[in-house]
Amino acid sequence: MSNILDLVGNTPLLKLQNIPPKDIDIYVKAEYYNPSGSVKDRAAKAMILRGIKNKEFTKNKTLIDATSGNTGIAYAMICAHLGLKAAICIPKNANLERKRLLNAYGAQIIETNPLLSSDGAVETAQKIAFDEPSKYFYPNQYSNEENPKAHYLSTAVEIWKQTDKKITHFISGAGTCGTFTGTSKRLKEFNKNIKTILMQPDSPFHGLEGMKHLASSAIKGFYDESFIDENIEVSTEEAHAITLELAQKEGLFAGISSGANVCAALKFAQKAPPNSVIVTILCDNGFRYLTDSLWDKK
Repeated sequence: MSNILDLVGNTPLLKLQNIPPKDIDIYVKAEYYNPSGSVKDRAAKAMILRGIKNKEFTKNKTLIDATSGNTGIAYAMICAHLGLKAAICIPKNANLERKRLLNAYGAQIIETNPLLSSDGAVETAQKIAFDEPSKYFYPNQYSNEENPKAHYLSTAVEIWKQTDKKITHFISGAGTCGTFTGTSKRLKEFNKNIKTILMQPDSPFHGLEGMKHLASSAIKGFYDESFIDENIEVSTEEAHAITLELAQKEGLFAGISSGANVCAALKFAQKAPPNSVIVTILCDNGFRYLTDSLWDKK
């Protein structure tokens, strides 16, 4: 008999059929098959379970952390399942779908200065947690080693097996950098010749929720240059276009950050060696972006 936490991970790896060049294989890890609907379930589960194991997170405490959306939703889902409380600091301009999902799972929402983006949410969460440590459990997804470790132990291993050890390139965006760093580290241990490529928004002011423009960000999380073989920048407009193509040409209804990852993979594919096997991440699904105007485009 399983519980909902047993459903985290082991997501499918799908080959794109219609968008990429015919001589290049691009695979996408469909992370929206996780129970709360995003890649963040992996890290959230690991951080919460470690907090419980260490007796840092108990029934008389409330989890508090900062998020751009997906990690907060994962926290809220897991806390609801375990009968625990969650308070989520999120920029006020985060989209409506994210806030409704947090409400649905019973989490308290603490809106923060939209001009400070996720960095402002982190500052708010830190202050609340440090002011009342007896009341709050603060996992801090930006510095909790369980975040990249979750991807080191699961995401990378799944990709390695699902590609029959043939992966040549891994591409992922930067939020906390947990997915990129944890997965890249393990893949390079499997095969030192695998190239790991970081996708970033092309400017500090962008529409790729959950992704960081690291040069302008005060909080860089698990950013580690030693695992970056190349950087590829993607504009919001490019990400929107590929997100639509994923839906209309592949039947994959993915979110905007997923479109950005695939856009980076397509850019790299233009110069990739023959027989390359490129893997990237579909972070979440399009249902979290339904109020975005991109879906009105043809």
